[in-house]
Amino acid sequence: MSVGQTEPAAKAAPSGGGFHRVLLKLSGEALMGEREYGIDVGVVRSLAREIADVREGGVDVAIVVGGGNFYRGLAAAAEGMERATADYAGMLATLLNALALQDALERQGAHTRVQSAIAVAEVAEPYIRRRAIRHLEKGRIVIFAAGTGNPFFTTDTAASLRALEIGADAILMAKNGVAGVYDGDPRVDPSAAFIPKLTHLEAIERGLRVMDTTALSLCMDNKLTIHVFELADGNIARVVAGEKVGTVIETH
Repeated sequence: MSVGQTEPAAKAAPSGGGFHRVLLKLSGEALMGEREYGIDVGVVRSLAREIADVREGGVDVAIVVGGGNFYRGLAAAAEGMERATADYAGMLATLLNALALQDALERQGAHTRVQSAIAVAEVAEPYIRRRAIRHLEKGRIVIFAAGTGNPFFTTDTAASLRALEIGADAILMAKNGVAGVYDGDPRVDPSAAFIPKLTHLEAIERGLRVMDTTALSLCMDNKLTIHVFELADGNIARVVAGEKVGTVIETH
């Protein structure tokens, strides 16, 4: 983690979309590229470049990253491992991704902090809400690792919780290979229809696989908007700039 006295102060003016602070939720699969597992360095480098540009535009950026490219707790539980143990292993996988993303971001000139919900003092800070907010105010990109630190909760729930804790204006959910929310799985059902806008309650009642129910309920109760879009070149910047990309989930 490189921190120097030359770190810039956060820019005051957010970009055109009106966002001051966002939380970006990245799945572990988003870092795989075309690989079957692990991390595609080129994909991570490209992603880091775009995130660094958004931060340079004056928007505070926090990130929650998943670990599905290394380990998936539910899958391991299905194979016979105790669910809690499998979930803790999944938390460690998110830390691997957070460190890789941190390195890529810092190579782009960004200043970062990794905060972990489980103790790994040699490589990351412990998650402390006030410290995370202070980092953001100073223009640093904060990467939250290890989910909520508790088994039985997904990184979607961690993203909702952290977004609310830091006062984010919205959650940006970058999906791998899909343009937003559909009424079915477009990779299986070619007739699945794209849904440009819906409410949190509609997503829950219709069983749309956007986030898990706990995460959606948290966002609904606190009127936190979710933008779901494809992780394609330039899309993060377009959403932050206020362009209509993907699906918007909000409760009026």
